[in-house]
Amino acid sequence: MNSSITVAIPDSVSNLWTTVRSVGAFNVACSFTALWAFVKVIRALRWRLRTTQLRGPPRTSFVFGVSNDLLSSKDNAIMYEHWAQEYGVVYMIPSILGQRKIVLSDPRAIAHFYARESWTYVQAPLALILIENMVGRGLLWSQGESHRRQRKALTPAFSNAAIRKLTSVFYDSAYKAKAAWDTVIESSKDGTAVIEVQNWMNHVSLDTVGIAGFSHDFGSLDGKRASVTEVFDAFGTVQQRSALSKVLFLLASAFPIFARIPNKRTKLAKKLNITMGEISHDLLLRSRREKDVNMKEAEEEKSIIGLLIKAEGQEAEFHMSEDEVTSQMKVLLLAGYETTSTSLTWALIELSRHSDVQTRLREELLAFGADPTYDQLKANLPYLDAVVHEILRLHPAIPEFNRRARVDDVIPLSEPVCTKSGEMTESISIAKGSWIVISIRAINRSLAIWGPDAKEFKPDRWLAEDGISGKAKEVQGHRHLLTFVDGPRTCLGKDFAIAEFKAVLSVLVKSFVFEMRDGPDTEVEIARGILPRPRVVGEDGIGVPLKVRRYE
Repeated sequence: MNSSITVAIPDSVSNLWTTVRSVGAFNVACSFTALWAFVKVIRALRWRLRTTQLRGPPRTSFVFGVSNDLLSSKDNAIMYEHWAQEYGVVYMIPSILGQRKIVLSDPRAIAHFYARESWTYVQAPLALILIENMVGRGLLWSQGESHRRQRKALTPAFSNAAIRKLTSVFYDSAYKAKAAWDTVIESSKDGTAVIEVQNWMNHVSLDTVGIAGFSHDFGSLDGKRASVTEVFDAFGTVQQRSALSKVLFLLASAFPIFARIPNKRTKLAKKLNITMGEISHDLLLRSRREKDVNMKEAEEEKSIIGLLIKAEGQEAEFHMSEDEVTSQMKVLLLAGYETTSTSLTWALIELSRHSDVQTRLREELLAFGADPTYDQLKANLPYLDAVVHEILRLHPAIPEFNRRARVDDVIPLSEPVCTKSGEMTESISIAKGSWIVISIRAINRSLAIWGPDAKEFKPDRWLAEDGISGKAKEVQGHRHLLTFVDGPRTCLGKDFAIAEFKAVLSVLVKSFVFEMRDGPDTEVEIARGILPRPRVVGEDGIGVPLKVRRYE
């Protein structure tokens, strides 16, 4: 028996399809384009009506505004600071395809911004794509309630008590590097060796985070070539953007889909994501098997890997999915490798340039005697603390911060600013969709905030009673710095990073004397790793060769 089923198509759908066929696909595409353009115009008009129009630099490119100038600059913090001096503590800069961004250089405005970051001010679509491509949807990618939940789950791993137990790991990595350098120096003819220190600091940081965070030794200080090490190092070899890559990167802020077009760096980022994912998966499997065997419950819950395993459980207070857990591991590997190693490299550069500071630091460390404990690193070595924080001030790992307003807002200012119409205002209105920029490097080095010696490497500013100017004291970040940002997204591993920084630097400075290979006036520039990194001018990749000899 044959049967048939008849599906009735509603007249409205049938009529629409008939209309589409009659007018043609091209006309439909044009209609949608016109609708998209109309929506964009309405949004632009709303933004203009609800946002305080500020003064700012003129457009240098019809398409790119000043974005290409900032991207091409060797130090765009100087540009931001110059504009702040000319246009006031908040100003607008022309960006891609007619967009305008609001730059905050005022401590009160910045404090207001960071207090609402992750809720009122959120990651832009381009940033979300780039972060997801490299480390997945973890702590860096998440926003709002999801970010709060993930951060709460990890917070116990970065308490003072947890870091106190890890201090020996920091020293172990430092002494491994020391032993290797001793061997190189012994084989030299005159007791001096040229050592590419940045590569070594990368390996110190990677091995440290592997052991401290996941009870896994990557062995990079022992010469092992782990897959993740090779991918990390590969980023330093991709220095120059092609003209096409540069244009696509600039346009991606307006059209985020362009960020998905493959190039050398995006392919490396994807490869790094996959490699870190494989390692994270293996470490998780091993740790699950060892659960309740090698650790007591209380101890397990204070380790990073233990907290992540605990968060996987459905009964966990701050539950995380398996993908979120893996993403946290990727973030911690990346941060552990990239940020502390960069700060350590800058420290060795500045100490090589300033032999008097190096000598004074060494004298303090030798007078103290044995390796300091965690609490002693925090409280008993004032000059070490001053040197470390001066490095963090001058050379923040993340030089710039960009967000978009999720809702309308009003930002208060500490001093009046002149608007585009010539009126003075003590607050600015921000419309939903506005771009907000904070140049961390410019704020940390600002003459207006830090005084006339702001650009100088001067650790003594952290020791003198009047060393920190009144304006700098208005900056609400760790020790009046924006290096670790502020607010709900303050760097979770800040204390871990500072303790590692101090421990490793103390061992190296007590043991060796450092000099710039080509003299104290050797020029150092900013190169491209995953984050900006120092490089001696003329060197390949991210090379920082220093002359190193034993301290006798």
